[in-house]
Amino acid sequence: MTVSLAIDIGGTFTDAVLEHNKHRFTAKVLTTKDSPEAGFLTAAKKVLRISNLKPKDVDFIIHGTTLATNAIIERKGAKTALLTTDGFTDSLEIAYEHRFEQSDLFMERPKPLVPRHLRLGIKERIAADGSILIPLDMRSVEEAVVKCREEKVEAIAIGFLHCYANDEHEKSVKSFIQKTLPDVPISISSQVSAEIREYDRLSTTVANAYILPLMKTYLENLGAALVQQGFSAPLLLMMSSGGMTTLETAKTLPIRLVESGPAGGAILSRIVSAECGLPKVLSFDMGGTTAKICYIDEYTPQHSREFEVAREYRFLKGSGFPLRIPVIDMVEIGAGGGSIASVDQLSRIRVGPESAGSSPGPASYNKGGHKATVTDADLIMGRIDPKDFANGEVELEQELARQALEAEIALPLDLSIETSASGIAQIVDENMANAASVHAIELGKRFDDRAMIAFGGAAPLHACQLAETLNIKKIIIPSGAGVGSAIGFLKADIAYEVARSYYMDLRFFDPSIINNLFETMKREAMDVVKQGTKTKRLTENRIAFMRYRGQGHEIAVPINDQPLTSNSREVLMQTFESEYQRLFGRVIPDLTAEIMTWSLTLSTNKRLVKNISKVEKQNQPEALDKRKVFNIPLNKFQEIPIYVREHLAPGDWMPGPNLIIENETTTYVSENFCAYVNNLNYLELILQEENP
Repeated sequence: MTVSLAIDIGGTFTDAVLEHNKHRFTAKVLTTKDSPEAGFLTAAKKVLRISNLKPKDVDFIIHGTTLATNAIIERKGAKTALLTTDGFTDSLEIAYEHRFEQSDLFMERPKPLVPRHLRLGIKERIAADGSILIPLDMRSVEEAVVKCREEKVEAIAIGFLHCYANDEHEKSVKSFIQKTLPDVPISISSQVSAEIREYDRLSTTVANAYILPLMKTYLENLGAALVQQGFSAPLLLMMSSGGMTTLETAKTLPIRLVESGPAGGAILSRIVSAECGLPKVLSFDMGGTTAKICYIDEYTPQHSREFEVAREYRFLKGSGFPLRIPVIDMVEIGAGGGSIASVDQLSRIRVGPESAGSSPGPASYNKGGHKATVTDADLIMGRIDPKDFANGEVELEQELARQALEAEIALPLDLSIETSASGIAQIVDENMANAASVHAIELGKRFDDRAMIAFGGAAPLHACQLAETLNIKKIIIPSGAGVGSAIGFLKADIAYEVARSYYMDLRFFDPSIINNLFETMKREAMDVVKQGTKTKRLTENRIAFMRYRGQGHEIAVPINDQPLTSNSREVLMQTFESEYQRLFGRVIPDLTAEIMTWSLTLSTNKRLVKNISKVEKQNQPEALDKRKVFNIPLNKFQEIPIYVREHLAPGDWMPGPNLIIENETTTYVSENFCAYVNNLNYLELILQEENP
């Protein structure tokens, strides 16, 4: 039987899941921020020891991480310079030329990852059709290199106008800089995001360069360490799209890994929603550093070619950094167990986006941290067992948590420590609810017909409060919820997506050009996919991003995987108008369409099992113990029962409030919910009025 190992590195914890002979083994260790590969190996060794296996027994390794995401959110990437077409150095700051919050006179735009003095103009110009209008001036390149050397930049991004149509200038500049600054990693936009739209392409390329030194060093060290430890299995990296890529590709394009950890969680939610027969769900993943929210309809996560990371202003669109990469569409905010709480100038409790991470960690970790965090608040409220936090990986010090909350929140606001802890929990829950609501409005989604699937180390602790705020009546806590994203890695299809911008007016449709383009894209995708699977039965999905001529935005139009012919023009137009009619309720007569970008995804195709869960109310088990837990609505402590999840059986039911503890997390069931164990051993938390 195949031995599959998944490792998910988060900002605070590193999770390991190993599956062998239909048995699952899990482990959780603290992330080693200065040397993340050390935490990877520690987690791998721990789960191998639990399963009585050796490194040579592993057949397949899948790895995902939020390290890249957290580096952007926390602004801890490399000192980066941007070389762009002369006269366009302020494109990063101009952005979309509009205010994302019209009514706020004090609105502030997010500061670019590259400061103005490191955005350097290069004299050159390429036209939209790829022709050279102004030849590349190497003197301006030399001056930029001198500036980069003087400023001791750690990474360089290169993005010229219309380079997706002709990458000659970008490659020439990259080649020159590699000879003069050989130790500085370089990202070029024609490789990172070969698509139209200048600001999005520049933002994506800058973000890639910003995290490149961190991720490249990490991946190189990891690859060498795995070989040294006796692993011979191929290593694949989860991408933001939910597909896989090779180690070499990931070292060049780490921006594709930005949502790799959360993507695994969305895949898990997709499978759980199908098993439970829930076509509409909200996927809620809360770890130690960030919280991720994703909408899943008809057992399919929302996908996009545009994503915004590190939103800082009320979670509004435009207040983060746009990335033009294939991605499972979700909103992510700095709200995790390690999110730091403070009091702002208006005497309000503020939580995140800064995180204590794994080092120094929350004050209660006793590793040098002194700032109050969400974990400290949960500990003070009695929701966490200080002796068995994260499966015993960390023994929490309650007195240190009390001291931090007293100094940071209680004294400045003249509150009790317990009320301060309650305030932190309420603020972080409201932050997540607000982010979910804004994202729902952007997507045109509703909550009242959705269930929630909650996983991650902190999500089961906060799921009930979030569900009540969003008017969600059912919550699913899957098995192994504390390491949910890593479990999702093992259930993912091996897939890779390639996208290229090539403008085509349907009036002048040339199928031979597009067929050649698709063949090139398919070869690129196949080079990645074939390293992770031996099967020849692959699914090929093609998409044309189309619009009416003169419009500003495209819609995704699926096309078949057969060679295009002259007759394909009419088929493309009919398919486009059918999709346009579905989305907007009308078509525009007598107007031709144009295609801006082409996409090809090659993947395996695992069968999705549906509607196999059921809930029966059979037995109310005896509680293992009782504990005093702070009740937020009542503003006081109350004694509630504690259950151990591994002792529960299908048919068991436990009315709230209660705590259900397991190896890597704890579920807090509020007084408004009742917990049931279904036949898949998933916990189903259902509003009391909705009980079966």
